[in-house]
Amino acid sequence: MFQIYLPIAEIPVNILLVLLLGLSAGLLAGMFGIGGGFLATPFLMFIGIPPAIAVSTSTNQIIAASVSGLLAQLRKGNVDIKMGLFLVLGGFFGSSFGVSIFRLLQKSGHIDIVIALVYVVFLGTISITMLVDSVRTLMAKKYGIIWEKKSDSNISKFLQRIDNLPWQIHFHKSDISVSILVPIILSVGIGILVSLMGIGGGFLMIPAMIYILRMPSSLVVGTSLFQIVFIASNATFLQAITTNNVDIVLAFLMIISSAIGAQIGTRLGYKLDADSMRSFLALLLLGVCIKMTFLLFTEPSNLYMIEVLKR
Repeated sequence: MFQIYLPIAEIPVNILLVLLLGLSAGLLAGMFGIGGGFLATPFLMFIGIPPAIAVSTSTNQIIAASVSGLLAQLRKGNVDIKMGLFLVLGGFFGSSFGVSIFRLLQKSGHIDIVIALVYVVFLGTISITMLVDSVRTLMAKKYGIIWEKKSDSNISKFLQRIDNLPWQIHFHKSDISVSILVPIILSVGIGILVSLMGIGGGFLMIPAMIYILRMPSSLVVGTSLFQIVFIASNATFLQAITTNNVDIVLAFLMIISSAIGAQIGTRLGYKLDADSMRSFLALLLLGVCIKMTFLLFTEPSNLYMIEVLKR
């Protein structure tokens, strides 16, 4: 009951479970300005979707959730479109290159293990960093205990070098001046991750916008969603025509539920405490990382699989 067959993944899944997963990913997209792919892609793998198909199909959900969240941010005037266009430019190059890497790994038969390892490394690093920061904030607020941070001259020198880069341009909406090389280079890296991990890259781009581009926090979420929409669209199109890994039935279910979740998440984001939200996100990332690590060292249910090679 409630089972639906996925033609590309070639397995039946519970339709309610897929809709709930899309809704959750959409909620996160609206609340944090991320695509939700870091949650959707691993959980699709947890319910039996092959990693390559999970990554390629998840980008469709990212587009839907991001468009829905972006519309809400545009209504509030919280998007720096000029900055977003430079991010999109670099993201197009990065996602195109990422799809090429994806195709080569798939042909060599290493794509599944690479996807899992990349998730473990990135999610583990980010979740631990966010948890440490959340604990520091909590101790300072509730108990007045302040952990002194050692001044890092290397960070200051790094930011000074960024300020001295050529081709400086002023972004009126954000009221900052920065070299166009910085957003383009950042988004190239994000574009590669979108293609390899099926994520929007917001959980990496947002900190970069705050600490490297030094954009106002009020514009970060909306601008992040703006660039995610276009980068994920390019990755999805290229995945569909080059690897044939996009399951349209699965994508359709995820898109519907994600769009609804993003609208709800955007409203919740303005009501919930920012520190509590950050702590929750860190714990969620850590939980997914632990699960992915466990799967890497667990014997698969099927040691052998027969698959028709697609040329």
